[in-house]
Amino acid sequence: MLEADALPETAEELRQLVLKQRVALAERDGIIDRLKAQLAWLRRQQFGRSSEKIEREIAQLELQLEDLEENTSASVTAAAPEHVAVRSARQPLPDHLPREEVVHQPACSCPDCGGTMRRLGEDSSQMLEYRPASFRVVKHVRPKLVCRRCERIVQSEAPSRPIARGLAGPGLLAHVLVAKYADHLPLYRQSEIYAREGVELDRSTLAGWVGGVCALLEPLDEALAKETFQAGKLHTDDTPVPVLAPGHGKTRTGRLWVYVRDDRTAGDSTPPMVLFRYSADRKGERPRVHLQSFKGFLQADGYAGYSRLYGNAIVEVACWAHVRRKLHDEYVDKGSELARQALERIGLLYDIETGIRGHQPAVRQAVRQARAGPVLEELRQWLDTTLRRVPGRSDLAAAIRYARSRWEQLCRYRDDGRLEIDNSAAERALRGVALGRKNWLFAGSDAGGQRAATIYSLIETCKLNAIDPEAYLRHVLTVIADHPINRVAELLPWNLRDKLANDKATAPSA
Repeated sequence: MLEADALPETAEELRQLVLKQRVALAERDGIIDRLKAQLAWLRRQQFGRSSEKIEREIAQLELQLEDLEENTSASVTAAAPEHVAVRSARQPLPDHLPREEVVHQPACSCPDCGGTMRRLGEDSSQMLEYRPASFRVVKHVRPKLVCRRCERIVQSEAPSRPIARGLAGPGLLAHVLVAKYADHLPLYRQSEIYAREGVELDRSTLAGWVGGVCALLEPLDEALAKETFQAGKLHTDDTPVPVLAPGHGKTRTGRLWVYVRDDRTAGDSTPPMVLFRYSADRKGERPRVHLQSFKGFLQADGYAGYSRLYGNAIVEVACWAHVRRKLHDEYVDKGSELARQALERIGLLYDIETGIRGHQPAVRQAVRQARAGPVLEELRQWLDTTLRRVPGRSDLAAAIRYARSRWEQLCRYRDDGRLEIDNSAAERALRGVALGRKNWLFAGSDAGGQRAATIYSLIETCKLNAIDPEAYLRHVLTVIADHPINRVAELLPWNLRDKLANDKATAPSA
């Protein structure tokens, strides 16, 4: 803000000051736009090339954007007089939020003459407020009753607990799990947050709860795996997970593998599901063990470990996003005109997909063969011609050879409407892991990686089915200890969607 002695004294000085401020704001807006564009590009690269450097750059850009946007907001707010509202485009507040009305009643007598006031109308405004989540102690009381005649004593059975003799209720356990695996808050940070609310919960206590819950959820994880591998088509990918090496104070690299069953884009009503599996390394035998009961189409990247899977039972489907990403890197890094031409042709294939998303397989197949078929043939000829024109050791040549070596697998989607053009479903499922990896840094052990796989499977499946993961886990942890093991599939997320929605609709407002 300007000091009083620096305020303009004439209209011309005021005009010049306003112009300077407009120029400064325009420059700041330009910087914000450029940072957003750069951030968007980095995010596109993040899940194609596993790079810690890219993740650090994204984090730095996000901090820069936050700082600039905070500065902009502070400048606008400081410049506005107190009685003038600072307006910005905003979404209406959700209808489902509880409302609290505070009436600011003025004096009933006129401040000038002392006369009686009558109601003329009112002005109202809304403010979005937040109250920290609260702990509560639930005391279970079981009265003992005795028969006056025969002295028979009757008492209700003690309610079951998610963890035998455990202190935590289902709601607290669900909150700890979602905070760790969905909101990326490691347990030591959660412990610090709870301490500020006056509840001392050691990290070791929280860790014990997580371990106990994961053991309780193992049958549910097995039921999810059975449903997932019954699919006729799966998307798969993997990502590195730093794992603490006991006794060395260093980390080694484990892997989280993801298997996605999601046929909604082909007009299928089967609920989507995500299954994670952990391994201590990236050996090709790992996915072979995971997929030993699977038969159908497998859409994956070019990892050599998958090669031994393909045969009569499993059919390979390649990913156009990987091809496009390699060419996009060449275009961005070197401004290659040939890479741009290739990207335009691939873009035509994606334009076709936009128009048939959600249609039945027969429709998708017919449209693809009629429209994508000629584009693919022209692209194949263009790649072969271009490959002869560019240096054999160039990155562009390598990108073209990558596409041509997988051409049959890349074109497989054209002739089967059940298949997708790329493997984006698997890459999307791994985004939560990539975000969490920056915060929880590493898994404490291989067992910790396996626990993460169990919880990630349920949380990501909830997300795909538009279910609140915390509400879901709260319900499951309330009933699973007493639920028949042979009916555990009833507790899979999509089977509880209607009940959870009804519970939310009928829940009393806070």
